[in-house]
Amino acid sequence: MAFPTKEQVHAIVEPVVGEFTLLVEGIKISKAGAKSAVRIAVDAATPTRDVPDLDELEEVSKALSEELDRAEDNGIVNFGPGYTLEVTTPGVDFPMTQHRHWRKNIGRLVRLPGGKKARVAQVSDDAVALVTSKKKNAIVTIHPLGEVAGSVVDIEFSTPPQRETDLVGLEWAAYEAITD
Repeated sequence: MAFPTKEQVHAIVEPVVGEFTLLVEGIKISKAGAKSAVRIAVDAATPTRDVPDLDELEEVSKALSEELDRAEDNGIVNFGPGYTLEVTTPGVDFPMTQHRHWRKNIGRLVRLPGGKKARVAQVSDDAVALVTSKKKNAIVTIHPLGEVAGSVVDIEFSTPPQRETDLVGLEWAAYEAITD
Protein backbone atom coordinates (compact mmCIF):
# COMPACT_ATOMS: atom_id res chain seq x y z
CA MET A 1 0.00 0.00 0.00
CA ALA A 2 1.31 3.46 -0.92
CA PHE A 3 2.03 6.20 1.57
CA PRO A 4 -1.26 8.05 2.27
CA THR A 5 -2.12 11.38 0.68
CA LYS A 6 -3.40 14.44 2.55
CA GLU A 7 -6.82 13.78 1.04
CA GLN A 8 -6.92 10.22 2.38
CA VAL A 9 -5.87 11.33 5.86
CA HIS A 10 -8.36 14.22 5.75
CA ALA A 11 -11.22 11.83 4.96
CA ILE A 12 -10.26 9.71 7.98
CA VAL A 13 -9.72 12.51 10.52
CA GLU A 14 -12.42 15.02 9.55
CA PRO A 15 -15.35 13.14 11.17
CA VAL A 16 -13.36 12.67 14.40
CA VAL A 17 -12.36 16.34 14.55
CA GLY A 18 -15.98 17.34 13.83
CA GLU A 19 -17.13 15.47 16.94
CA PHE A 20 -15.22 18.09 18.94
CA THR A 21 -16.87 20.98 17.01
CA LEU A 22 -13.56 21.68 15.31
CA LEU A 23 -12.36 21.94 11.71
CA VAL A 24 -9.28 20.48 10.07
CA GLU A 25 -7.26 23.55 9.00
CA GLY A 26 -4.29 21.73 7.57
CA ILE A 27 -2.52 18.39 7.27
CA LYS A 28 1.19 17.88 6.72
CA ILE A 29 2.53 14.37 6.22
CA SER A 30 6.21 13.61 5.84
CA LYS A 31 8.41 10.58 5.76
CA ALA A 32 11.05 11.05 8.44
CA GLY A 33 13.40 8.08 8.21
CA ALA A 34 12.11 5.12 10.22
CA LYS A 35 9.14 7.15 11.48
CA SER A 36 6.67 9.20 9.53
CA ALA A 37 5.27 12.46 10.88
CA VAL A 38 1.61 13.46 10.63
CA ARG A 39 0.82 17.04 11.65
CA ILE A 40 -2.84 18.04 11.86
CA ALA A 41 -3.89 21.62 12.58
CA VAL A 42 -7.40 22.06 14.01
CA ASP A 43 -9.39 25.18 14.79
CA ALA A 44 -12.79 26.27 16.06
CA ALA A 45 -15.66 25.43 13.71
CA THR A 46 -17.57 28.62 14.51
CA PRO A 47 -16.42 32.19 15.23
CA THR A 48 -18.07 32.10 18.66
CA ARG A 49 -16.31 28.92 19.77
CA ASP A 50 -13.02 29.25 21.62
CA VAL A 51 -9.81 27.91 20.12
CA PRO A 52 -9.14 24.46 21.59
CA ASP A 53 -6.97 24.48 24.71
CA LEU A 54 -4.21 21.98 25.53
CA ASP A 55 -6.56 19.60 27.36
CA GLU A 56 -8.91 19.47 24.39
CA LEU A 57 -6.02 19.05 21.96
CA GLU A 58 -4.91 16.06 24.03
CA GLU A 59 -8.40 14.50 23.76
CA VAL A 60 -8.52 15.16 20.01
CA SER A 61 -5.02 13.71 19.62
CA LYS A 62 -6.00 10.50 21.41
CA ALA A 63 -9.15 10.12 19.29
CA LEU A 64 -7.23 10.79 16.06
CA SER A 65 -4.47 8.38 17.03
CA GLU A 66 -7.03 5.62 17.63
CA GLU A 67 -8.75 6.34 14.30
CA LEU A 68 -5.51 6.43 12.31
CA ASP A 69 -4.30 3.22 14.00
CA ARG A 70 -7.62 1.58 13.12
CA ALA A 71 -7.27 2.74 9.49
CA GLU A 72 -3.76 1.24 9.38
CA ASP A 73 -4.95 -2.04 10.92
CA ASN A 74 -7.73 -2.23 8.29
CA GLY A 75 -5.26 -1.61 5.45
CA ILE A 76 -6.76 1.75 4.48
CA VAL A 77 -3.48 3.65 5.02
CA ASN A 78 0.12 2.73 5.74
CA PHE A 79 2.52 5.21 7.36
CA GLY A 80 5.36 2.68 7.44
CA PRO A 81 6.96 1.12 10.53
CA GLY A 82 5.69 3.87 12.83
CA TYR A 83 4.53 7.46 12.85
CA THR A 84 4.44 10.49 15.12
CA LEU A 85 1.14 12.36 15.37
CA GLU A 86 1.12 16.05 16.22
CA VAL A 87 -2.18 17.85 16.74
CA THR A 88 -1.94 21.61 16.96
CA THR A 89 -3.80 24.83 16.23
CA PRO A 90 -2.85 27.20 13.42
CA GLY A 91 -0.25 29.69 14.65
CA VAL A 92 -0.30 33.40 14.06
CA ASP A 93 1.87 32.82 11.00
CA PHE A 94 -0.89 30.69 9.45
CA PRO A 95 -2.01 32.40 6.20
CA MET A 96 -5.57 33.71 6.24
CA THR A 97 -7.30 32.21 3.22
CA GLN A 98 -10.88 31.58 4.37
CA HIS A 99 -13.68 33.94 5.38
CA ARG A 100 -13.66 32.47 8.90
CA HIS A 101 -9.97 33.37 9.32
CA TRP A 102 -10.78 37.03 8.74
CA ARG A 103 -13.89 36.98 10.95
CA LYS A 104 -12.01 35.65 13.98
CA ASN A 105 -9.27 38.27 13.56
CA ILE A 106 -11.46 41.37 13.54
CA GLY A 107 -9.58 44.06 15.45
CA ARG A 108 -6.16 42.53 14.86
CA LEU A 109 -3.29 43.95 12.89
CA VAL A 110 -2.37 41.88 9.82
CA ARG A 111 0.50 41.87 7.34
CA LEU A 112 -0.88 41.89 3.82
CA PRO A 113 0.75 40.28 0.79
CA GLY A 114 3.43 42.76 -0.22
CA GLY A 115 4.27 43.62 3.39
CA LYS A 116 1.90 46.48 4.25
CA LYS A 117 0.09 46.35 7.59
CA ALA A 118 -3.58 47.07 8.29
CA ARG A 119 -6.14 46.43 11.01
CA VAL A 120 -9.11 44.15 10.23
CA ALA A 121 -12.18 46.31 10.87
CA GLN A 122 -15.01 44.14 9.55
CA VAL A 123 -15.75 41.32 7.10
CA SER A 124 -18.63 40.90 4.65
CA ASP A 125 -19.40 37.76 2.66
CA ASP A 126 -16.74 38.52 0.06
CA ALA A 127 -14.69 41.50 1.26
CA VAL A 128 -12.78 42.88 4.21
CA ALA A 129 -12.64 46.44 5.54
CA LEU A 130 -9.11 47.37 6.59
CA VAL A 131 -7.92 50.36 8.61
CA THR A 132 -4.50 51.91 8.14
CA SER A 133 -3.00 54.95 9.81
CA LYS A 134 -1.31 57.74 7.95
CA LYS A 135 0.15 60.31 10.32
CA LYS A 136 -2.82 61.21 12.54
CA ASN A 137 -5.55 59.95 10.22
CA ALA A 138 -7.14 56.51 9.96
CA ILE A 139 -8.02 55.40 6.45
CA VAL A 140 -10.55 52.65 5.65
CA THR A 141 -10.24 50.61 2.47
CA ILE A 142 -12.34 47.68 1.27
CA HIS A 143 -10.68 44.74 -0.45
CA PRO A 144 -12.07 41.53 -1.99
CA LEU A 145 -11.02 38.58 0.18
CA GLY A 146 -9.14 37.01 -2.73
CA GLU A 147 -6.99 40.13 -3.09
CA VAL A 148 -5.67 39.86 0.48
CA ALA A 149 -5.57 36.05 0.80
CA GLY A 150 -2.38 34.89 2.44
CA SER A 151 -2.24 37.74 4.96
CA VAL A 152 -0.96 36.82 8.41
CA VAL A 153 -1.67 38.20 11.88
CA ASP A 154 1.02 40.61 13.06
CA ILE A 155 1.78 40.45 16.77
CA GLU A 156 1.33 43.77 18.56
CA PHE A 157 3.10 44.51 21.81
CA SER A 158 1.67 47.98 22.31
CA THR A 159 -1.85 49.34 22.54
CA PRO A 160 -3.32 49.95 19.08
CA PRO A 161 -4.02 53.57 18.12
CA GLN A 162 -7.46 54.75 19.24
CA ARG A 163 -8.11 56.22 15.78
CA GLU A 164 -7.90 52.67 14.38
CA THR A 165 -9.83 50.83 17.09
CA ASP A 166 -12.68 53.36 16.85
CA LEU A 167 -13.29 52.07 13.31
CA VAL A 168 -13.38 48.36 14.23
CA GLY A 169 -16.66 46.45 14.40
CA LEU A 170 -19.00 48.93 12.73
CA GLU A 171 -21.88 47.84 10.52
CA TRP A 172 -20.72 47.05 6.97
CA ALA A 173 -22.78 49.91 5.51
CA ALA A 174 -20.70 52.38 7.54
CA TYR A 175 -17.52 51.23 5.80
CA GLU A 176 -19.16 51.49 2.39
CA ALA A 177 -20.21 55.06 3.24
CA ILE A 178 -16.72 56.00 4.47
CA THR A 179 -15.01 54.66 1.35
CA ASP A 180 -17.45 56.04 -1.27
